[in-house]
Amino acid sequence: MNKIRFLTLSLLLGLSSAGTLLAQDHQPNPTIDNTERKQVIEALTKQLQANYVFPDVATRLSAALAAKLAKGDYAAITTANAFAEALTHDLKELGKDGHFRVGFDPDFHAPASHDAVAAKAEIEQVRQDVTSSGFGIQRVERLPGNVGYLEIRRFGPTEIVSAAYASAMVLLSGTDALILDLRRNGGGEPTSVAFLLSHFFAEGDERHLNDLYFRHDNITHQYWTSPSVSVHYAKPVYVLTSARTFSGGEECAYDFQTQKRATLVGETTGGGANPGDPVELAHGFAAFIPNGRAINPVTHTNWEHVGVKPDIAVPAAKAQQTAYVAILKALLAKATDPEERGALQHDLTNAEKGDSDPPNYSPPQ
Repeated sequence: MNKIRFLTLSLLLGLSSAGTLLAQDHQPNPTIDNTERKQVIEALTKQLQANYVFPDVATRLSAALAAKLAKGDYAAITTANAFAEALTHDLKELGKDGHFRVGFDPDFHAPASHDAVAAKAEIEQVRQDVTSSGFGIQRVERLPGNVGYLEIRRFGPTEIVSAAYASAMVLLSGTDALILDLRRNGGGEPTSVAFLLSHFFAEGDERHLNDLYFRHDNITHQYWTSPSVSVHYAKPVYVLTSARTFSGGEECAYDFQTQKRATLVGETTGGGANPGDPVELAHGFAAFIPNGRAINPVTHTNWEHVGVKPDIAVPAAKAQQTAYVAILKALLAKATDPEERGALQHDLTNAEKGDSDPPNYSPPQ
């Protein structure tokens, strides 16, 4: 735990987990003038050219922002939050990168070193944040028909969440199929994505899931399944996606898809594949600038700007029902015991209607 880097902490303390940088509604919102706007853009373009994973795009973005400033496009913007929102919009639109974000937070300070180790208080704050949110796990359930359901909203630090993931998989290990819900997953740690996926391959079946290349050290980090997991789930898996699924949530879905281990159901995801770091600008502004890119070992590309396309395209609100019905139909087709077939048919009829049996609290007869 003492090796958690500042980037991990920034992601989980709200600086960037789902392509968002700052909770601006909790920050002051002072007025700014043209001199301050100019200095913020100068600092931003300097950071872009030093850090953005694609140097040619950084040069083009820098020129475009300077031109917009010179034309007076930002002249009518007089508050810090509004200026941050305008810069965020322009970076995303001009750079075609969903991870760009500018925010206003006068208390934010970037680490002196990229490999800086977090202070004990910061580590404990992250642990408290992750623990109080259920380790990113929103719901674990066994649905009628013996179908597992697991919803994960955020991939926290592996050191903190791995035990919770393992426990969830123990609870679901006896189910006949599993639905993994990533429709509201905004991202997080790639090592935690790899740890979760490790449960869905046979023991000894090691898979190369993803690579991340970083400009700052010109190094590519590989992510493989872990041999240390105790549960190996071999039954069918359906992964739910939405336009809100982003970053690490998208990687999880993409890894399942490229490894041909799951059926994706829902909407095309948000399209953010470039990890990065928060950096200081000027006058209390900060930016999240992607300094890396994902490289899938199967496709040799990623989901940046295009998203992860589902195998079964339906509105996100219908994704769980669609997956559940498909699972029950498959289970019913294989069932031979009359009693089991009757129960599955009953569950399937309910699922197709969107109904469920009310709980029965009557004493046994």
